[in-house]
Amino acid sequence: MRAVLIAALLSLTCLPARADTSEAGFLQSLGGDWSGAGMVLTRIGGTSLNVSCTLRSDTSASTVSMNGTCRGLAVFTRAFSAIVKAAGQRYTGNYIGPSGQPSKLVGSRQGNRLNLNVTWARVVNGDRNATLVIEKVGQDRLLMQTVDRDLASGRSVVTSRIDLQRPSAASR
Repeated sequence: MRAVLIAALLSLTCLPARADTSEAGFLQSLGGDWSGAGMVLTRIGGTSLNVSCTLRSDTSASTVSMNGTCRGLAVFTRAFSAIVKAAGQRYTGNYIGPSGQPSKLVGSRQGNRLNLNVTWARVVNGDRNATLVIEKVGQDRLLMQTVDRDLASGRSVVTSRIDLQRPSAASR
């Protein structure tokens, strides 16, 4: 009986390692160089700007570190970065945008998608809350989208959507 209890306890301690292994595989799939284009709203109800972006993503078994730059109208360039750490099914981290102030990220993964609640460092669009989705599409695409709530209407509004791809095999 004691041997069965020890075997059961040992098998239970292995469960989190399996969950962490699946998270490690997902995080490592986000690694590398990415580039693409998309749009960014200056504010809800404001002008939508087309941007081109590059992103460098470094990963470990439990962390992804992203550093990127977006350019728009050949006039402005904005840098951004994020560090997200997995602890089991929970993801936490920080995002630093053009303000230079760290915003808090908390969420989880569902399939090939990280769903992260953002708490901005300052008020953005009337409050400090938004949602950031980072979605891996196939082997070579990455979608990043920020959704905010329009306080006047209560509607969800996509405030940024960037479609990134790995460099083609010919350019590697």
